[in-house]
Amino acid sequence: MQTLYTPEDYKRVLETALLTATEPLPLAELKRLFDEGFDDDTLRTLLADLRADWNGRGVELAQLASGWRFQTRPEFQPYLDRLKNERPPKYSRAVMETLAIIAYRQPVTRGDIEDIRGVAVSANILKTLESRGWIDAVGHRDVPGRPALYATTKAFLDDLGLRSLAELPPLAEVERIMETVDEPQVQVQSETQAQN
Repeated sequence: MQTLYTPEDYKRVLETALLTATEPLPLAELKRLFDEGFDDDTLRTLLADLRADWNGRGVELAQLASGWRFQTRPEFQPYLDRLKNERPPKYSRAVMETLAIIAYRQPVTRGDIEDIRGVAVSANILKTLESRGWIDAVGHRDVPGRPALYATTKAFLDDLGLRSLAELPPLAEVERIMETVDEPQVQVQSETQAQN
């Protein structure tokens, strides 16, 4: 095992771990790479330096809700999409509206979603979002029947490249986009992580 002496040595270890990781790595996991007891600020400084080292390349170091990962810069994703044989998943307008309601009003019950949408919400819509890992039941409302409360997950934030819900676009912008969709299906590309 190589002895680490300089910040560059530590950055190379971080870079290697992040490039080979299959999912974002939180600070606690990154600390386990080293014998030294780094505090969060020191580790964040090394990560910021590493991010700067990759500035201007097709891949960037991003901080997401569940940790850090290398991912394709958005402006290069259309080129990489040409190499994919599979089509990105397509979701109906009802699925996307339900997801938007959960994201912006969470935690919400199925009844809350139905009140906002003005139509019944199929159990399949919620199952689709749960199977994708974008929503989860986070509790139950203390009313008769104790309906499940739904909220978005860290995987939802990670797939959208966000650190927190505060980074969601304004609701008015989402409504404008939904109004411009003429087709019954909306494409969602959620995987921007660079493949190693």
